Amino acid sequence: MGLGRILFAVFLIVPLIEIAFFVLIGNAIGLWPTLAGVLITAVVGSLVLRHQGMAVLTELRQQMAQGRVPARAMADAALIGAGGLMLLLPGYFSDLIGILLLLPPTRQLIYTLVLSRFTVVTTTSYTAQRPEESPRVIDLDDDHWRTR
Repeated sequence: MGLGRILFAVFLIVPLIEIAFFVLIGNAIGLWPTLAGVLITAVVGSLVLRHQGMAVLTELRQQMAQGRVPARAMADAALIGAGGLMLLLPGYFSDLIGILLLLPPTRQLIYTLVLSRFTVVTTTSYTAQRPEESPRVIDLDDDHWRTR
């Protein structure tokens, strides 16, 4: 199945799921509590995103200062950002996905699944010029250069 078809299906199915959640929850608790729930989850989502995002950024800085590649911290930052975005979007289904992405066990599961499908290779390169080696020199004739 092509990526275009998958995206089309997601953009078609997710709004239908959101509408179904609104109808079910609205029938169970009423219109105003349903709308209040959407607003409350948006506020709570922004607060949680801010708190967890700052913690992950601190961890990212510490790992980089120690000279380590912060792959896990970067993955956590991406998942927390996606979770916070989902909580800010109006809708209960997106809120459910957002809350799941903010939970550390869910992020660990996603990280493990992604890591099992990819091979991460860390490379470093360092070039040093030996003192006995002279740099490459290109001599130009007077006809081939000009002053600025």
